[in-house]
Amino acid sequence: MSFVRSAVVAAVLVFVTGTASAQFVKGNEAVKVMPDGTKKVETAPLPATGPIRSAKPCAAADKCHGGAWLMVETKDGLVECTEAYARPGTCRASSYGNTKLMRVWVVKCGDTWVQCQLPDLGSKCVNMFARPPGNLPFPAAQ
Repeated sequence: MSFVRSAVVAAVLVFVTGTASAQFVKGNEAVKVMPDGTKKVETAPLPATGPIRSAKPCAAADKCHGGAWLMVETKDGLVECTEAYARPGTCRASSYGNTKLMRVWVVKCGDTWVQCQLPDLGSKCVNMFARPPGNLPFPAAQ
């Protein structure tokens, strides 16, 4: 009986640690832990010019979003956003691990902002600011 109990506990621990480890992207240079233990988090900058700067963003609570959710690490933790820039109102609490949705992960790698298919820099990633079609991400149901 103790073997069965140990096996169940081990399975639960594997599940919990596996889920928790995917709540961030290892190597995301947008998140820095400071010497005092606090986190400093950057979000992708808006393009210097173009229609995105003047367009009203789609709010996360509205029914205007038709694509993959962009997973962005912010000062509030991991959130799902309608855009990569995480402007106020465009994000909601993450449902990753609970709800299967089309997702793309927004990550900073060096000076470059990329959108990755999975929470892994080794997955298919594209430069956010490349010219189309080179900037088209590869969403995945997760």
